[in-house]
Amino acid sequence: MYTHNELYLLSQMSIHSDNRFELIDGRLCVLPLNGWKHGAVNSRLQRFLRDHVYRHQLGMTTAAGTGYILSDAAEHTVRAPDVGFIAKHRLPETLPESGYVPFAPDLAIEVISPNDDPEEVHRKVAQYLKYGTQLVWLFYPNAQTVGIYNGKGFQSLEREDTLDGGDVLPGFRLPLTEVFKD
Repeated sequence: MYTHNELYLLSQMSIHSDNRFELIDGRLCVLPLNGWKHGAVNSRLQRFLRDHVYRHQLGMTTAAGTGYILSDAAEHTVRAPDVGFIAKHRLPETLPESGYVPFAPDLAIEVISPNDDPEEVHRKVAQYLKYGTQLVWLFYPNAQTVGIYNGKGFQSLEREDTLDGGDVLPGFRLPLTEVFKD
């Protein structure tokens, strides 16, 4: 069983410089490299979200590979959403120089690849919500749909719909046609 500190030390070793990891209940999981469609959707999402967050001074965004500690004394879990957002009011005055974000993001965005296990995806969503994430967006590039999870339930959007940031990202509206470009 690994801890988040051991995971961080392992991930910093030069032999693992090309690998991405998550820690799930103390179990080390190597994340595969993603395909071009995943990368294109992820890049667009990061740009739209980052631009909105910084223009309105809402907080901080993080890129793929940024670890968030989702654990308590009985659980050792570090997840790395494709895009993360932390609201300004939750940001500590100083973040640690190294290591992972010591709490869950307010928004976690996952771009789902065809090889992702649906049960594991839903387990990840449940962990985000359990540890304080207010909003989880699952983008499915092949189906061109988005699954939205929050404390109130689930909603599904199609390519023609517009994504709304609600209370988590005030004023954020994104036509999904901008994300799912051909």
